[in-house]
Amino acid sequence: MKILVTGGAGFIGSAVIRYLLNDTDADVVNLDKLSYAANLDSLDGFIGNPRYAFRKADITDPAAMSKAFSEHDPDAVMHLAAETHVDRSIDGPTAFIQSNVVGTFTLLQAALVHWRALSPERQANFRFHHISTDEVFGSLGDEGLFTEETPYDPSSPYSASKAASDHLVRAWHRTYGLPVVLSNCSNNYGPWQFPEKLIPLTITNALLGRELPVYGAGNNVRDWLHVEDHARALHLILTKGTVGESYNVGGNGERRNIEIVEAIADLLDEECDPLPNGAPRRSLIRFVTDRPGHDHRYAIDASKIERELGWKPQFTVESGLAETVRWYVAKRDWWQRLRNNYAGERLGLKA
Repeated sequence: MKILVTGGAGFIGSAVIRYLLNDTDADVVNLDKLSYAANLDSLDGFIGNPRYAFRKADITDPAAMSKAFSEHDPDAVMHLAAETHVDRSIDGPTAFIQSNVVGTFTLLQAALVHWRALSPERQANFRFHHISTDEVFGSLGDEGLFTEETPYDPSSPYSASKAASDHLVRAWHRTYGLPVVLSNCSNNYGPWQFPEKLIPLTITNALLGRELPVYGAGNNVRDWLHVEDHARALHLILTKGTVGESYNVGGNGERRNIEIVEAIADLLDEECDPLPNGAPRRSLIRFVTDRPGHDHRYAIDASKIERELGWKPQFTVESGLAETVRWYVAKRDWWQRLRNNYAGERLGLKA
């Protein structure tokens, strides 16, 4: 199987490629435009690997997508290329509509032309896997879980753009017969994540001795999924999932944001030298103005993927956070270069 992975230089995409090359026999084509959050360092170990190819291209470019399909002739697509940061979508929604909506449409069109030209056997085996987010479902109260049947109710420009792309993928399946599978995941974390999201921003700020911003009172709840667990799930959905179906992928790791920040501070106190003033790193926590339209709680019911495909997360929040903190402590040279260009400034205040 040859798999075209869009956004393969990004956080989740690179984890998927590492899994495919290390744990399967698949050949991989990494298609990425190399935006600000993309980083090929995470795939350095595969340079020269005959099963790996990199192609710089933008999914919004029809000619580039047509050329990618004709030259690489993939058996499957794993579509992860997207703008993903909610705060950035508040400040600049245009990029999210272009990448997530127009880009998905352009990719679907190219995939459809490619699929129609395949032999009947290859047509039957072809898959277009669209990777999305639980944020399309909106906000939960203190109880309940998102299931695959939960109505869409996006709150931010980011989640609205992903909801639109989900609908496009389903429409291309129902109207044109393109064999698709979809998945919606909870918040990912782990190695190689650009330091704008909560966990890597908190870790790197704490290592720099800077304030640890927490939105509102820190009581917003997220379900945390280790990126390596997610990569395993995505491969299963691609190869074993039922055409036309969607699968929720969650880490069984609901935590309030303040609990995550406090856990990171405590782990760094164990791993690193004390702060210069001897204070614990929890003393760096600062509560800041809440995000506009901040969803209260996300929680995933992942029973369908467990029941039908046999997937369960291997990381707990505790084991995953500990591993992630140790990774960022060891990889200071990597993330410090990124922080030289992104200082951790607050985004999403233009609403």
